[in-house]
Amino acid sequence: MEFLKSVSHPEEIWALVRFKLGFCKSVLPDNDVSTMSDSMKKCYDYLNKTSRSFSAVIQSLDGDLRHAICIFYLVLRALDTVEDDMTIPIEKKVPMLKTFHRHLHEPEWNFTESKEKDRMVLVDFPVISKEFRQLAPLYQQVIEDICKRMGEGMTVFLVKKVDTMEDWNEYCHYVAGLIGHGLSRLFVASGFEDAIVGKELNVANSMGLFLQKTNIIRDYLDDIDQKREFWPKAAWNRYAVSLYDFKSEENHLDGVHCLNELITNALTHIPHCLLYLSRLKNQSVFNFCAIPQVMAVATLERCYNNPDVLTGVVKIRKGEAVNLILSSTSQENVKAIFSFYVQRIMDRIPEDDPNAAKTRQLCDQALELCGPVKRGALSPLGLPISSAVILLSGVLWYYWG
Repeated sequence: MEFLKSVSHPEEIWALVRFKLGFCKSVLPDNDVSTMSDSMKKCYDYLNKTSRSFSAVIQSLDGDLRHAICIFYLVLRALDTVEDDMTIPIEKKVPMLKTFHRHLHEPEWNFTESKEKDRMVLVDFPVISKEFRQLAPLYQQVIEDICKRMGEGMTVFLVKKVDTMEDWNEYCHYVAGLIGHGLSRLFVASGFEDAIVGKELNVANSMGLFLQKTNIIRDYLDDIDQKREFWPKAAWNRYAVSLYDFKSEENHLDGVHCLNELITNALTHIPHCLLYLSRLKNQSVFNFCAIPQVMAVATLERCYNNPDVLTGVVKIRKGEAVNLILSSTSQENVKAIFSFYVQRIMDRIPEDDPNAAKTRQLCDQALELCGPVKRGALSPLGLPISSAVILLSGVLWYYWG
């Protein structure tokens, strides 16, 4: 029960109750689909079915930007489904990925041979491409360009392994950094954000890399079990003969050292993430960008120096996630959240960890960027919570949850 998991975290109990009462709608409002075309309704249905992480934040965006990013997501989800499908022979997959962007202008094109769980976006691609062609020309240009570049990039790593740290950055750029590029250009095209957001794309790239590296770090076991290797060899080869060795208990110490090295690498992106968020003006765009970032830093903290990453699934509590969603509405709050989790990593750096000095340096840098943070007595995020409210929250949850 989620309430019991958060019982020692009073701010999370209050967040869960607020979630039950619908307070999340102030940050992630409902998307009214009643006046949409049937094809657009179907697109949002596919968005809900294929995205656990981004569906709600996409549907909370303002104006026509919501539709544009919904279609952007579904187009890239379709492309990613082709890449992930191991039943498609590589001699067929490579040209499919390189030319996928052309299908946006082919009303009848679809692909029915995929065996992947998200195959629906390929089977019913004519619905998605129809709505793509209804978007403003500026939106279409961005989506098609990113789709083309991502498809070409994906072919590189069909035959190339992630060996060096540069390879890791390159892979993450193709699958996530380019999304940061595209989103930034869409934000500017919508008129909601200033031109600089779409110009300094190295900053946007870091936003994508921070999220992708977090996912790769967290998903070690799932990827290994499916014979996928995304931890860079340059890191794990210092601690093991094979990346699969870390699954064994006798190799957990070496595995944790490698884990900590990769988390340390991910921390290098925090300065750009904070800079990017500081430039956003539209509240819905800020929420859209900030929520995944704070989830990522919380996940990195949970994974740091944690051997459970090597044997199972490590994730943040639902109450913690809800608290982060409700709190990530301003730059000041985001800095407080980053400061809290980075400090927790800092406090747990083992003296004998091979990357201890580098990790400490990056934590110090991030904490300096966050600046002084005022926190309440009970909540790391400074939320005013009294004992009476916590007691009432518990009673409400018990009888009503």
